[in-house]
Amino acid sequence: MIRVGVVGAAGRMGSTVCNAVTDAEGLQLAAAVDVVGGGGVLHGLTIASDLKALADAKCDVVVDFTVADAARKTLPWLALHGMHAVVGTTGFSDDDIASFGKAFTGSNCLIAANFAIGAVLMMKFAEQAAPYFETAEIIEFHHNAKADAPSGTAMATAQRMAAASSEWAADPTKHEVVPGARGGMGPGGIRVHGVRMVGMTASQEVILGTAGQTLVIRHDSNDRVSFMPGVVLACRKVADLGNRLTMGIDSLL
Repeated sequence: MIRVGVVGAAGRMGSTVCNAVTDAEGLQLAAAVDVVGGGGVLHGLTIASDLKALADAKCDVVVDFTVADAARKTLPWLALHGMHAVVGTTGFSDDDIASFGKAFTGSNCLIAANFAIGAVLMMKFAEQAAPYFETAEIIEFHHNAKADAPSGTAMATAQRMAAASSEWAADPTKHEVVPGARGGMGPGGIRVHGVRMVGMTASQEVILGTAGQTLVIRHDSNDRVSFMPGVVLACRKVADLGNRLTMGIDSLL
């Protein structure tokens, strides 16, 4: 039985992870932590406000769905205590990723921009399509409580597309009537647009164009449960990963 702790347990995503772990065969919800929302009760566990609860519960794996500032403190602590980490938090810098890679020497850390199987396929399909098109833009849609923009999924998609093709047509725009109307300049010059909307969960469109045709690759997560099969899979497999730090769940599929 794999003992799992969840950081950010009082939030919507964290509580959904707790539900999924409780329902999953071979996993046991051993601890729930939330430095902001401690004190509640979830699946019979009191939500602690101190990471020490994870060690007290002898967690094998800890899932972190919080914000980058919080995770920058949590992940080194998990590494120090020899716990595996499954991370859905986004907004990390390249320096953050490098530091996590150095920290996890006795346990493993898996960081994924998106745990939805469909989103992983969307990124893969966009990467495969990139060499055959001249232009590409990404539009990501999220709920209005998401703190970072563009999303980690959008940036990961752009990075993979830019690595697959370096031959993109120049942006013809000469003047933005409203600054930022053309979105942000992502990897490879691929424009990325972030939408924050009440009623949204998480969606993304990758639009590719060449002479006489366009290709649209879209994925919609209509409920947070869409991420849970990937999270559960990661909890089961993170201990077996050969690399101390793994980006994305592609290698688990």
